Amino acid sequence: MRYAGKVTVVTGGTKGIGEGCVRVFVREGSQVVFCARHAADGRKLAAELNQAGPGTATFMEADVSKVQDVKQLIEETVKKFGRIDCLINNAGWHPPHKPIDEFSVEEFRSLWELNVVSMFAACRFALPYLRKTRGNIINVSSLVGKMGQLHATTYVATKGAVTAFTKALAVDEAAHDVRVNSISPGNIYTPLWQEAIDAAPDPRKCRAEGDAAQLLGRMGTAEEAGLLCLYLAAEATFTTGVDHILSGGAELAYGRKTRK
Repeated sequence: MRYAGKVTVVTGGTKGIGEGCVRVFVREGSQVVFCARHAADGRKLAAELNQAGPGTATFMEADVSKVQDVKQLIEETVKKFGRIDCLINNAGWHPPHKPIDEFSVEEFRSLWELNVVSMFAACRFALPYLRKTRGNIINVSSLVGKMGQLHATTYVATKGAVTAFTKALAVDEAAHDVRVNSISPGNIYTPLWQEAIDAAPDPRKCRAEGDAAQLLGRMGTAEEAGLLCLYLAAEATFTTGVDHILSGGAELAYGRKTRK
């Protein structure tokens, strides 16, 4: 077990990459506390994982866009387990694609609260405990935060901020032996991706194009994202301030870019 006895907090842990992290860390012996807004999904996942072990899963209902919920998540974790070793800031959302003209200022502000402010708050509240354990933080950014994306100005801006924040925090926290890294996934097959496939005029073509965007010819899995986070938490002990791309090579080589 690669993370036995360690306490890990995962935000947005009931679906997609967050669920992948929860599953991997429990499987590797960690005591995982995870949150989401949908209590039924959280309780179901926790029950499944606690039966399987060898680690434990504790679900707490929380809306991370509310700072008080984030603070309570951290405080309840410490109250229950007495420590925090790893914080994985995964909670976030990708709005439907549309040009900037169709986004309101309020929509951008709301997404900023969810994707960026919640991460800042979780780091802020967890760091006093992470400093004691010489723990680590992993922030989930996105490949498009580096390379841009069509009709996604608001989302790309938030993920670019996540990556930049990670590097700045790594500089500050090195004095406390707290490592801070980020991961930037490309196309990871998640329920959100399946929703896009289902909504497409030709679902089969949509899935095929999604797979073909990577050099490896497929999308990544939530478990692969969880395994990268586990490596950063458990073994990458000389790594801080680094953004780790998880893309299957999607950003490499030339591709058709012009829309003319």
